[in-house]
Amino acid sequence: PVSCGLEGGRLLLSDVAFPGSTRTLLKRPSFCPAKRLGEQAAGVVPAELRGRGVAAGVAVLLRASTGRVLLTRRAPTLSTFPGLWVPPGGHVEPGEELLEGGLRELEEETGLRLETGTFSWRMLGLWESIYPPLLSWGPPRRHHVVTYLLLLSQEPHQQLEARMRPSESEVGAFAWLEPPVLEAIAATEDEAETSGNVPSDLPATVSISEVHRCGSSSARLPTAVLLSTAPTHGEDVERVSTGTKFALGLCLEFL
Repeated sequence: PVSCGLEGGRLLLSDVAFPGSTRTLLKRPSFCPAKRLGEQAAGVVPAELRGRGVAAGVAVLLRASTGRVLLTRRAPTLSTFPGLWVPPGGHVEPGEELLEGGLRELEEETGLRLETGTFSWRMLGLWESIYPPLLSWGPPRRHHVVTYLLLLSQEPHQQLEARMRPSESEVGAFAWLEPPVLEAIAATEDEAETSGNVPSDLPATVSISEVHRCGSSSARLPTAVLLSTAPTHGEDVERVSTGTKFALGLCLEFL
């Protein structure tokens, strides 16, 4: 648990409360490169990256009144976490509030604008995110602390989706996932040996929308893909990011 807050455009973290701070949970994966680098950092991380520092990020779990939650598959051309399923999100701009940044990222990535009074929100928790997520994939190049926000919309997902205009440069696909699938995703662990196992009470596939230049088209995705875990060796696979699983767990606990 940490106290966090924005001051002068920076995200402050402290082990004690300070004026305007919020008490929340900060977590990182057990295989986090920052945890495993230790004294090797000087030799493993290039000099031009060591001085870059830690950036503040924000991601929004948008839950429709029908109980479905929006996840997006990152475009394959993105420099970090390409092809992974995550909530809409990105950097917090200088002087920007967390909710303001989350709503901006939601609109930039999906074209969806939420009007004041049509939703409520709360902070879920903080996640330390490093890319690449495993040292076996190379030295760290990006380091963020991501604030996950839960947005509870008063609108059904069909109504929200009708207003979506996803950015092809950032979003490869999107899906409105039902609670049983979300629970199964949150229950998977990236270092467990249960990758891709689909419980018998879940559908074999889920409906997604593939994004292309002319709009989007419906498709089916094997549920096993969303339950895949991060490989310990070799290239990454299409899966839900570890931080997203953490946030979904907190979301389901709250609900």
